Amino acid sequence: MRDLATLGQRIRHFRSAAGLTLDDVALRVGTAASQLSLIENGRREPRLSLLGELADAFGVPVQQLLDEAPPTERAALEIELERAQRGSLYAQLGLPSVRPGKAMPDEVLRSLVGLHREVARRARQAVATPEEARRANTDLRLRMRERNNSIPAIDELAQRLVDESGHVTGAITHREVAQMAQSIGLQIVHVDDLPHNARSVTDLENGRIYLPPASIPGGHGLRALALQAMAHRLLSHEAPGSYADFLQQRLEINYFAASVLMPARQAVAFLSAAKSERNIAVEDFRDAFGVTHEAAALRLTNLATAHLGLSIHFLRVDDDGSVQKAYENDGLRLPVDVTGSTEGQFVCRHWAARSAFSRVNRTTEFYQYTDTPEGTFFESAQTGTTGSDEFSITIGVPFEHSKWFRGRDTTVRRQSTCPDEACCKRAPGALAARWEGKAWSSARLHAQILNPLPQGTFPGVDDRELYEFLDRHGARATD
Repeated sequence: MRDLATLGQRIRHFRSAAGLTLDDVALRVGTAASQLSLIENGRREPRLSLLGELADAFGVPVQQLLDEAPPTERAALEIELERAQRGSLYAQLGLPSVRPGKAMPDEVLRSLVGLHREVARRARQAVATPEEARRANTDLRLRMRERNNSIPAIDELAQRLVDESGHVTGAITHREVAQMAQSIGLQIVHVDDLPHNARSVTDLENGRIYLPPASIPGGHGLRALALQAMAHRLLSHEAPGSYADFLQQRLEINYFAASVLMPARQAVAFLSAAKSERNIAVEDFRDAFGVTHEAAALRLTNLATAHLGLSIHFLRVDDDGSVQKAYENDGLRLPVDVTGSTEGQFVCRHWAARSAFSRVNRTTEFYQYTDTPEGTFFESAQTGTTGSDEFSITIGVPFEHSKWFRGRDTTVRRQSTCPDEACCKRAPGALAARWEGKAWSSARLHAQILNPLPQGTFPGVDDRELYEFLDRHGARATD
């Protein structure tokens, strides 16, 4: 695709160099001057035949018009200013765009462009405290999007382990998970003194997986924790050399655990039957395999595109609207910051991920159609709690795929124009005029805002505490 802004600038440059007005050129090529103006302003792409006629009118080869470089330094500055003013960062300021006309001095144009560069730099700097983690997480999300959130090699490994255990249907039991661990030379031991922030610890020397005596709040069941620990060995993981390695390993062990608890062959058969009945529902998938709603929703994203032909999105959102986890391959525009990260950003108030919190009856899934600038999506959301906090789990598909899902007959429909600030973020004018400057609020400070990036061989777990734990329990294993 041609860069229309640069192309327009080059056409204007060569027209001016030829001493021609828009009206002069319009007469020569048989096109209205207003259409040529749109082309020069980068708002319309000319036909290739018209480009040839323009080149003839200017007395230059057509290739000179198609060159990718701006014709002058000023043209380059005008293009950069226009792009900056079209960006979401400038849109959030709510300021009008400035058009760099002929009367604008070059030094003023340079100052405006420099100002935009500095605003962008400071915006990047403001989110760069855990920059390595955020960028690595964004890169990982985009890579998984390219492969439709599916890792067939891990699915095959998990299916083989399930088949070897003799499991056929229904939920995988704790006993079956323990037998799987034994088959690879590991014993599951429950302890109440795991290092802080450690979900599990594997003693490779003594062949032990140490787990807490009960599930961890937030949906981390004991079966999943054991399977995640087993995955490190089965996937030949080594100590992560970077935060990106850590996140990649974390994704792979979570994927493996889900692939065992919801094996591909059995899960696809279940979902295919539900699709044939036009009755896909995360709550049914969850109950059939005895997992959490979040685990079932995430597993659905692994299988939906590769096996069911469905594009899909997933959201886990806090009750304040901030994103904890997100995935999409269906065109939904996720909220992102200047680094491309979506975690911590706020979704539109009109999306099901947030409107589901307003329900009185939350025992079943909440269904909604949401009209967005990218199209209409059917969404199914379920809310849950972790201690004092609430969250929602949302699965959504484009309107044309809603016919396969339970809840498609819902009459709930909302419209979102985000990322337009006027949609749900900016207070209505009358309300702002009534209260601006007349109120003060003390914000709740989230501790993670001040936390540095977790350090240690295994990020977030203190090395000394980990090794003291292993030494303590290792001595008992050899007694």
